[in-house]
Amino acid sequence: MSELSPPSAPPLAGYVVVDLSSGIAGAYCTKLLADGGARIVKVESPQGDPLRGWSASGADIADGTDGALFSYLACSKHSVVADAASDTDFVDALLADADAVVWSRGSGVAEDPAFDVDVIHRNHPHLTVTAITPFGLRGPWSDRPATEFTLQAWSGGIVGLGRGAPDRAPVHVGGQVGEYLAGAYASAATLASRMRGGAELIDLSMLETAILGLTYYPVTYFEMLGRPWRDARRLTVPGIAHAKDGLVDIGCGTAQQWFDLCAMTGHVEWIDEESTLSITEQANEKAEELYAWVADQSVDEIRDLATAFRIPNAPVANGANVDSLDHFVARRSFVPNPRDGFTQPAHPYRMTPAALRPPEPAPRLGEHTETYRRNGIPRRDSGPRTTWNTVPAKDGLPLEGVRVVDMTTFWAGPSCTHMLAMLGADVIHVESTRHPDGTRLIAGIPATEELWWERSPIFSGLNTDKRGLTLNLQSTAGRDVLNRLIATADVVVENFTPRVLESMGLTYDAVRAIRPDIVMVRMPGFGLDGPWRDNPAFAYVIEAAAGISWLTGYPDRNPFEPYSLGDPNAGIHAFNAVLLALEHRRRTGEGVMVEAAMVDAALAIAAEQVIEHSAYGALLQRNGNRGPAAAPQNLYLTNEIDEFGRLDSWVAVAVATDAQWIGLRDALGRPEWVMSDELVTAPGRHAHHDLIDRHLSQWCGAHAADEIVAALWDNGVPVAKVIQPHRQAEIEQLTSRGFFEVVGHPVNPATRHTTMPFRISGETGRVHRTSAPLLGQHNTELLSELGLTADEIGRLTADGVIGTSPAR
Repeated sequence: MSELSPPSAPPLAGYVVVDLSSGIAGAYCTKLLADGGARIVKVESPQGDPLRGWSASGADIADGTDGALFSYLACSKHSVVADAASDTDFVDALLADADAVVWSRGSGVAEDPAFDVDVIHRNHPHLTVTAITPFGLRGPWSDRPATEFTLQAWSGGIVGLGRGAPDRAPVHVGGQVGEYLAGAYASAATLASRMRGGAELIDLSMLETAILGLTYYPVTYFEMLGRPWRDARRLTVPGIAHAKDGLVDIGCGTAQQWFDLCAMTGHVEWIDEESTLSITEQANEKAEELYAWVADQSVDEIRDLATAFRIPNAPVANGANVDSLDHFVARRSFVPNPRDGFTQPAHPYRMTPAALRPPEPAPRLGEHTETYRRNGIPRRDSGPRTTWNTVPAKDGLPLEGVRVVDMTTFWAGPSCTHMLAMLGADVIHVESTRHPDGTRLIAGIPATEELWWERSPIFSGLNTDKRGLTLNLQSTAGRDVLNRLIATADVVVENFTPRVLESMGLTYDAVRAIRPDIVMVRMPGFGLDGPWRDNPAFAYVIEAAAGISWLTGYPDRNPFEPYSLGDPNAGIHAFNAVLLALEHRRRTGEGVMVEAAMVDAALAIAAEQVIEHSAYGALLQRNGNRGPAAAPQNLYLTNEIDEFGRLDSWVAVAVATDAQWIGLRDALGRPEWVMSDELVTAPGRHAHHDLIDRHLSQWCGAHAADEIVAALWDNGVPVAKVIQPHRQAEIEQLTSRGFFEVVGHPVNPATRHTTMPFRISGETGRVHRTSAPLLGQHNTELLSELGLTADEIGRLTADGVIGTSPAR
């Protein structure tokens, strides 16, 4: 019998990661790995990671202390100082004793040719080497400068879901959220590599993570239906609105929710089930009346009513109030920083009996240098190498042999199980003919069209490489089949509100009675407990409740809902949790219950707001397209008419360093205004941002976007076209990396689909093996695998337990 790890050990105990990254993405990646129990050895230059001196509010950080964000992201890590020129042997020794390395440009050591990512991969072939770069390590844009802001523009995420108002420039999603998304994907890729023994190079593109997090399969949508998802900016109504005593977010994600909103506001006469207008268009027609109704109520009155009507709703949180909201207090969603005492989010997911590591104090610069110089890395925290902390190498995809029962719907849950499927798991997507996956119903295909339920590009984009099964779980026969399926599974994933599965008796204890070592992943919007637990949750209310919306928009208007991030962010965090749970099961033989609430994942990536407020008393504010990390940072109108016939074509420019400012001066031809000594430093540029904007607006307004991009990129300045998201596939960098693959379909035309945002060395085949399943496509195949006879399957069909078309 193989030796098992202690059940109390975190899933990654004994796993050693050397951190050669700089910036939020790498720091968040290694934070998630540290939470899982990994030993993180952060290698810093003598000057230290720039994040040690960072504060989004500009708070003064005294010498010898660290910025609060660094203290949050560096919890539970070790710090060693190395000078790349003189400490090559020391760093090489650390790498020789590690299991993985996380690498990004900007780190003093990573910039040295001796520790180029390809050199590390060649010299230390046992390592998983995870490289995080803006565009990927290979391709025509691999060395182009970028910031999180310009990547949002290239992704199409700035205009992708119609966010903003038509009388102003579109706006980015505030808070550097793309950095956190990239970190979460990098962590997951590293864990997936471990599952097949590591020893590979992972090449992650932050542009691709932004596409997956900020847009909604726009290329597939455009090619399948011949029209873009949105062609104009418009407010979400009611969305975020002023009540008597503050801001509240009220959502309408489905037709039923619009009907319920009409009833809630006393306007049942607005309900028109035959209307040819979309929900958004109908709500916009009634905007004035809706805003007046909201303004006449208190936030609590509105939320109580909306909850009773099952309408998604949330308070609009910010750094000053989020930690005092009753739901987060009840769930202990925030904890004190173990070193500096400020408030920070707790873990983005919870699991039992597997134990995540409680946060430990962040290290001071070089705190562990002498220890590691003297002793190196202890090969394993628990002593000699044992079978439980050694993963043998295996061929094939990392998750081959893992069976997943996927009981999810819409976006958050399916995006988690989609990653499992693309990495080789046998994912069985369970739907009901009475209640098909919600994304089948949101493409705007008339019910009079043949097979209308199979024509959703969103469903197609989220569910390739899965098999499809329909079951009526309201019937005893349907639940019996589900139980037989669970008995064959390794993982069960669901994302309903808690009451749904509990009403069917499908609790973790019930599932564990069927399969004792099952990993059960529950993805409720607001968690399994607390006063909001049964509230319906769509991305926009999750974003509002976590504070992401607060930083998105213009300071003189209500915040805008990002309307996208909450779902895929929850999905990638849940995927991380699944991989940790599978590692715990491999080590101990135990099953795991995972709670991956959407809002907990959102709180984790909005952490800077509550951290800045509790550490420095600073309330971060939205500021259009400006941001604390760069100056100038903004969108500028070009001289071009867009594809919809409007003077509405923009470029994004972000100057993050003094060297980039010099590049901008050169690109502009060094006019007198740009040579001012006051603009040489970042504080001066922030102070004179209005002046810079006026001149850049004038210059950009006389040029086409391609001319602007060429001029600035050639001088090392981060810049981007603000593209329409359905034009993503025209980006040559994405083509060179094979980010899109054409997927055939038995009903729809062959269309391009996104893949994964990272490439793994040695993997040259296609990512997508099969198209998304038709409704009930694999009923006979799967039920036969479970041992049902043809007669039994026929009876299930006759009784409406299974089927291949929506029940009427």
